[in-house]
Amino acid sequence: MKQGSFRAVRRTMHRHVCLAVLLLLMLSLTAVFAFASERPIHYLTVVIDSFNGQTAREWSYAGRTFNYDFEWALDASRFATRNIEGDFPRMTYVDAWPRQLFGNNPNNLELKSLGIWGAFDRRGHNWVDIYPVVTGSGREGESPIPFEVPMPGRIQSLDMWVWGSNHHYRLEAYFRDHQGFVHAVDMGSLAYTGWRNLRAAIPDRIPQNRRTQPIYAGLYFVKFRIWTEPNERVDNFFVYFNQMQVLTDTFETLFDGNDLADPDNVRSLWAQQN
Repeated sequence: MKQGSFRAVRRTMHRHVCLAVLLLLMLSLTAVFAFASERPIHYLTVVIDSFNGQTAREWSYAGRTFNYDFEWALDASRFATRNIEGDFPRMTYVDAWPRQLFGNNPNNLELKSLGIWGAFDRRGHNWVDIYPVVTGSGREGESPIPFEVPMPGRIQSLDMWVWGSNHHYRLEAYFRDHQGFVHAVDMGSLAYTGWRNLRAAIPDRIPQNRRTQPIYAGLYFVKFRIWTEPNERVDNFFVYFNQMQVLTDTFETLFDGNDLADPDNVRSLWAQQN
């Protein structure tokens, strides 16, 4: 081999070796940074409502217990049926439940499900809202007071058992973030027969953190909405709900002075100055 050709081959090999080393170095740094930025996670499943007819709810996480008292109310779009037999939609608790979840109830639990009976005078993009309200409000002719349910931790997904009768409807869940914006999360189609567990992941676009302390900024559940598709019949239909729950990340990083980032503790500290 001529000396010039040998030098050219050696230069080419040297460039390839340098590129390979540089690539390995970049991959190593990427892995280190990814590992360093990985935040610990503590997943927990929390039942928000079993739809057994009770109004008091309680759940615990991160060493604290939270108590809320609310019930459910209905609203509907303009073509909801109103006649001499009564107004639609209607709601009640029924003695029924998903057998896949509770079997034949061998423990004789007080099992019920929330039933919605709907009817509209014409087809179209009709909707029925099922939303939490302050217990006892909306009686004696007054309007119910909406209650937005604080979600525990940073929720990753929402799931619920829903009974469908094969109508081409869709179910959405609505959440409010710490900035006041309301986000719709698609739970899926109700075009199936019987009980089915519907699950929806909470998109990353919905913020559950702040840049500044306190970093945690949980979501608030606003309502469910059933949408009817324009070509589907709407004169008479039923939907049932059971076992609403969330998969949530409850991990919080501790630091020196983390108690001063706890809103409840801060309010208590500053209340002493009055």
